[in-house]
Formats: sequence, structure tokens, C-alpha cells
Amino acid sequence: MPAHTDGGVGRRIAYCRSVVRPRMTQQQLADAACVALGTIRKIERGERGVTDATLEAIADALGVDPTRLRSDRDTTQTRVHEALPALSAAIATYDLPDDGAIRPLHELRAAVAEATCWRLSAQYTRIVREVPDLLAELARACHAAPAREQLELAGLLVSAYRSADAVAYKFGARDLSARLIELMRWAAPKADDPLLTAAVAYVRTEIFFAAQAHAAGLRALEQAIDAAPASGTARETAARGALHMRAAVIAGRARDASAAATHLDEARALADRVTEDVYDGTAFGPDSVRIHEVSVAVSLGNEYVGRALAVAREWKPPNTLPAERRSGFYIELARAQLWSGLARDAFESLKVSRRIAPQHTREHPWVREDTATLRRLKRADAETLTNFAEWCAAT
Repeated sequence: MPAHTDGGVGRRIAYCRSVVRPRMTQQQLADAACVALGTIRKIERGERGVTDATLEAIADALGVDPTRLRSDRDTTQTRVHEALPALSAAIATYDLPDDGAIRPLHELRAAVAEATCWRLSAQYTRIVREVPDLLAELARACHAAPAREQLELAGLLVSAYRSADAVAYKFGARDLSARLIELMRWAAPKADDPLLTAAVAYVRTEIFFAAQAHAAGLRALEQAIDAAPASGTARETAARGALHMRAAVIAGRARDASAAATHLDEARALADRVTEDVYDGTAFGPDSVRIHEVSVAVSLGNEYVGRALAVAREWKPPNTLPAERRSGFYIELARAQLWSGLARDAFESLKVSRRIAPQHTREHPWVREDTATLRRLKRADAETLTNFAEWCAAT
């Protein structure tokens, strides 16, 4: 793994810690980044190099994009796109994997769980660097494992494909994303878990979003809801609730206010029966549904936008929610604020989103669109807004 040895990296970390995140101590940074205090001290003094993984953990703790700290200033987008061929190669051989080592099942389980955490916290460069090899190893394991392990391995493969898809979809590799979703649909039945199949149906909606085939996407989700198990256990309740939550958003994009309200009501009722948590890779619970209320309001537009502002006045997503979901809330809120003539508030929301999940914010098309609009309106500090626009490549 490459290490950045330029002392300037340490100086930039120290600057961000003391200026960008004022009052953050070295100990607080070490705790937030899960890095030893001595390591932070040596990096800031330029006495040791820093690997990509450590640098990204520090950047996440500081709420900045890793490219702001790197001496080479290489963009996240460039790094991800350069790594996509390795991901394509890994999935091309899903049924004919190369020979290689296979870790024990418990280690594979831990590796997939870690990749899921990276997805939920929008650490896309980590995913694209580590997951291709993990996918190849899981494919080997599926072919070589005894029958008693096949079901769990199939489920792990679905989860790993989902982490890879998050990168492909967010970075515009839509053909690769569609291929990964098809592989999820191929692997899910092998796990013999209808709730995992429901989770794949949730992810499949990306295809309909990308094609703007919202009415068709709504039909697909409603079919998945009909096929999902009844809401008995918390996991079953969350699976159905997540599908209703997703259906509400795509109904909003289809401008079907009635269907959006119906599915949102169903999601809300189911969320009241479970605690907020991540179920089969999807966050679900009362807080997640509230975030989706904002998303539905923005999707419907016009007179519904006020609802998004009303939610934000009364509530903010707690830090216990996954970073990508919290970041998405502020991106949606910024759009509602911009449409309501609250340009300064919109820019503040975008900056909050950036602090929460820099990579997710930077690659979101709405962020680029809304930042470009804000520059045309000239409703925020010109230098700060220009820097933000350059960071997210807004035109």
C-alpha cells in the first residue's frame, strides 16, 4: 500500500485539525480516526509516512476530502476510475475464478462486514481498492466450500457486490453498476433468504433512477413488497419498511403524490416497530424514514418543498445514522432551500454534507448542479463558494 512521505501531508493535517476543525486536539483526532496518538504526532511532525487507508481515516475524522491532504492532489474521482478495471475483471470471472488463497469463513465474514461499513460511511476509495480482491476470493470460496457453507457465502457475495456497486453507481459507471446488480440477483437465491432478495430489490431501484424510468421502478418495488415475508421479526419488518421507504421516493420522482404518501405512511408505521439500525445492509427506522420524508418532498417539488423545510426546522439526523444517509439529508435539504430562495442556507447545508461524507458529497450530481446555481446567484462568500465549486467540479 503506498505511503505518503512528504512532510507537507502532516502540516496539512495539523492545519485542518486546528483551523478547519477548531479545538480538535491530537487525541480527539486519534480517537475519531482510530489511529494511535503517537502516530498522529509523528505524522504531523513529518517523522513518518502515512498510508492511503490511514490518510482516509484521518480525512474522514476531519470532515475533509482526502485529496485536500495528499501531496499529489490526485482527485478521488481519478483514483476510483483508475481502479474500476480491476473491479470489472473481478466480476468477469465470477463463475470461473482464478486459483488463489481462501481465508476461513469467519475472516471472510469480517472482511465483508468491513466493506459494508465503508459503504455506509461513503469511503469509496477504500472499497475500490480492497473489494475487487475480496470478490475474487469469495468467488473461489463459493466454488470450493462444502455445502453447509454455501448459503452463507452466497449471502456474503451479495453484500460484497453491493459495496462494489455503491462505487460504480456513485461514480457514473452505470453499465458496471447494472452488471453488479444482476450478479446480486443471481447470487441472492443461492442464499435461500427472501429478505436478502428484498434487499437486492431495494438496490435494483438504482437502475430505474438512472434511466428515469420511475413508474416502472415503482411497479418493481411494489412487486418486491408483495413477495417479501410478512412483518414478524425485526429483520422482516425492516425489510418491508425499507422497500416502502424506497417506493415512496421513486413515486415522488414519478410525481405520484398519492402513492408516495401511501408508501411513506406504511414505512413510518413499520419503522415505529423497530429500533433504528442497519438491516441487511440498509439503514431503517424512524430516523431513516424522516430523512426520506425530505427526499419525497423534494422529489415532488412545488408546494411539497415546504414540508422538507418544516422537517429540518424540527429535526436533524443524529450522528448514530450512517454518514452516507446523513449526508444525503443535507444534500436534499440544500435543494429544497435553494428552490425556496434560501441560497445561503442551501450553501451551509452543502458544507455540512461535505463535513459528514466528503466523497459522497463530491460525487453527487445535485451538489454540482446546486453549487453552480449558487455561483450564478452570487449569494454566498465568493471565495468560499468558488473553492467549494472547484472541489466538487461544479461548472
